Amino acid sequence: MSGLALQDVTKQFGDFKAVDNVNLSVPHGKFVCLLGPSGCGKTTLLRMIAGLEEPTEGAIVLDDEDITPVPTHKRNLGMVFQSLALFPHLSVGDNISYALRIRGASREEQKRRAEELLKLVHLPGFADRPVAKLSGGQRQRVAIARALALSPKLFLLDEPMSALDAKLRESMQVELRQLQQRLGITTFVVTHDQREAMTMADLVVVMGEGRIRQAASPIEIYRKPADAFVADFIGSTNLLDISADSSGCSSVLGQVIPDLALPAGTAKASISIRPEDVHLGKPGPDAIPGTVTFVRDLGGTIETFVEAGGTTIIAVATPRERVDVAPGDPVGITLPPEACVVVKA
Repeated sequence: MSGLALQDVTKQFGDFKAVDNVNLSVPHGKFVCLLGPSGCGKTTLLRMIAGLEEPTEGAIVLDDEDITPVPTHKRNLGMVFQSLALFPHLSVGDNISYALRIRGASREEQKRRAEELLKLVHLPGFADRPVAKLSGGQRQRVAIARALALSPKLFLLDEPMSALDAKLRESMQVELRQLQQRLGITTFVVTHDQREAMTMADLVVVMGEGRIRQAASPIEIYRKPADAFVADFIGSTNLLDISADSSGCSSVLGQVIPDLALPAGTAKASISIRPEDVHLGKPGPDAIPGTVTFVRDLGGTIETFVEAGGTTIIAVATPRERVDVAPGDPVGITLPPEACVVVKA
């Protein structure tokens, strides 16, 4: 198949499996975020795609060619490292055109390509600047331009925005996504920032303990998590135990949830319900009884923490929709069936 395919890819360091039997197919032109906590194997997987690590088992196939044995410099890819790794003794233009110089391109071609890429990353006229005189965001753009100099088939970035402040990071996320859409280049970004993944990706690959827990679009990852790990890692959620009686009727904290059933063969499961889907109101026979323990006003949203049956449930509402409650107030909690997703523990 065309595009990139990872086939049974495993990476073992001694007795430790950093990446465990990963299978993934990515069509041309997609923006993929490898997302997960520290130590989940996402950077190791990216390094194997780049050729910087050799798989213990499995194959990496690009456009129907097995590139597993192909050295990094022959894979036609561009990479931006977490440290950016710009050459401090070279100017911006020379940093960008370095790979072209190594390939024997003329000085005119190097200059033309550097200027073209600087315009692309919104830094026209910066070719003669010393790298040391650039801001963090400008260095980020130069590193991206350098990685694109040879028009690679794959564009790989390892937590490229982790060192930027929050406002600049969000701006760069949008810029990078727009740049990728203009170029149509297949892109992989390693991140532990779920907001970053949800902002940029066509495909979010959630990893945990070296395995892919779920690979899907951002909205599917958020609304239909495959298991409790994904539900808990992506955004904020309420994970609540679900029980079923002899007739198969399911309930959560005593509230019957229609059309909700445990997966076949599953003795124990939970529901995931996002805080914005939890409804708060007056106590009543059809609601879960609870007591408000904390209210946090974040400006655009109000978070209300409620203790119910020994469990804390978080509800989020806009200022216009909020229920006027304070710590110590009794409330009734309703969990809409359509917002409840049954997940494996």
